[in-house]
Amino acid sequence: MSEQFSFSDVVLAWYHKHGRKHLPWQQDITPYRVWVSEIMLQQTQVATVIPYFERFMQRFPTVFELAGAHQDEVLHLWTGLGYYARGRNLHACAQTVVNQFNGEFPRSVDELSQLPGIGRSTAGAIASISMGIRAPILDGNVKRVLTRFYAVEGWPGTTQVQKRLWQIAEQLTPDHSHRQYTQTMMDLGATLCTRSKPACGICPLQPQCLGHQSGQPTQFPNSKPKKDKPEKHTALLMLENPDGSLYLQQRPQQGIWGGLWSFPEVADEQQALAWLKQHFGVEGEAEVMESFRHTFSHYHLHIQPIRIRLAVKACQVSETDSGHWYNPRNPSELGLAAPVKKLLHQTQQQPELL
Repeated sequence: MSEQFSFSDVVLAWYHKHGRKHLPWQQDITPYRVWVSEIMLQQTQVATVIPYFERFMQRFPTVFELAGAHQDEVLHLWTGLGYYARGRNLHACAQTVVNQFNGEFPRSVDELSQLPGIGRSTAGAIASISMGIRAPILDGNVKRVLTRFYAVEGWPGTTQVQKRLWQIAEQLTPDHSHRQYTQTMMDLGATLCTRSKPACGICPLQPQCLGHQSGQPTQFPNSKPKKDKPEKHTALLMLENPDGSLYLQQRPQQGIWGGLWSFPEVADEQQALAWLKQHFGVEGEAEVMESFRHTFSHYHLHIQPIRIRLAVKACQVSETDSGHWYNPRNPSELGLAAPVKKLLHQTQQQPELL
């Protein structure tokens, strides 16, 4: 029995007994549903994704509805999932599929990989799960399984290790049962071969796993060389009208919170007052709130909320100002940056604390 057949035979046998078969995106399988689920599952756990996926499918049942939606609608449903570039790329990809492929996802890994937000592994998942095409995948779960099974040294983020893992993934992918094999590899990493507490005792690959034989399976994959995250600071101006609505601006498409709605960003209390004067031609009294920290993948951001309650309703000075007055008690469907959503919730639930 060849190594390839042995490996795939073992994991497929485990799938038929223990694999997950009842997740929402495993029902009524289509390239569209698989694609949406795969994008949502990047950097996000299954339990978190399920309600988002179900709401998304209810609102946008096909790629045509998604392509025809406004970006704000898409990001509003994405709020809370994080990594918002995924949501923007999802919308752009839907438009590309509709405009260039008449709503049909291309049936090759190479073509799928050219679409916005779809890399080689995601393309492989779409092709194998929804189209029955033989295509290896290499998401975080699969990397962990393969690096442990073969005791692959080095951080998987390096080009050399990535290349080695893709070679392994290609060699092990069977010529049959493509959907089941792809799902199995993701399931093994998500449910047994977990990051910190792998269930080696019930893993079907344990007898041949070099990571297990080493006695230290959690040393694989090797960790990224540690680097302290830089600390950054900003202030957010919470400008509030007498009716309780708060002023929001849409962020640029590029950069943090791209395309989302946020409070105006200022440097400090003095700049907040100057901003108010410049945009609305009025003066106010600034209230400096308790600061908090929001962590991104590559740095920590210390946020200082500055609240200004206006005595009379403000009228914008500039007609080109594209801001929006947001009422937390009757919220608009906008994509909101996570810290903004948090602050808006506080104004509604505990205004006395702000």
